[in-house]
Amino acid sequence: MRMLLNVRIPHEPFNSYVRDGIAGTTISKILEETKAEAVYFTEQNGMRGAVLIVDVPNASKIPALAEPWFLRFKADCEFRIVMSPEDLAKAELEKLGKTWK
Repeated sequence: MRMLLNVRIPHEPFNSYVRDGIAGTTISKILEETKAEAVYFTEQNGMRGAVLIVDVPNASKIPALAEPWFLRFKADCEFRIVMSPEDLAKAELEKLGKTWK
């Protein structure tokens, strides 16, 4: 199942990692393990953030995606199920509409 992983990274310890020269290598290691389909870095509520599209074959894989961000950066993580246009086309919306009208 494809999910959107939204990560909000607080200023500390990230600022200290930048000063120590390890922020980039730490993020690279997390991304290497995560194997995300797409990754975008952005600002979120005045803090650093990242948005990743990840494949989650079952719920037991969620900790492996979130824990590196929690443990290394004290980040907040949110997961949202997402669909591609092809997924939505398979959803049989017309049938659901008739069932629930």
